[in-house]
Amino acid sequence: MLSEHGPGRLRVSGSSATVVAVMRVLRAELGIDLPTAKAVARRVVTGEYEGTLPEMEHLARKLRQAGITAAATRE
Repeated sequence: MLSEHGPGRLRVSGSSATVVAVMRVLRAELGIDLPTAKAVARRVVTGEYEGTLPEMEHLARKLRQAGITAAATRE
């Protein structure tokens, strides 16, 4: 899927983009445990989280629904 759609990066911004707020969305969407969600949320907040563009677009949409400014960008 990555070779077909290309890599993407998840970007968040604004004061609502806290690690805790991002963690809530990640846990609900990815079904991951608290320690993993914390590590992934830190990568999201620092702009280091990447995957397929469709995956990043899905997570960005869910983050926006939670009131967090988010966008998926192509690498």
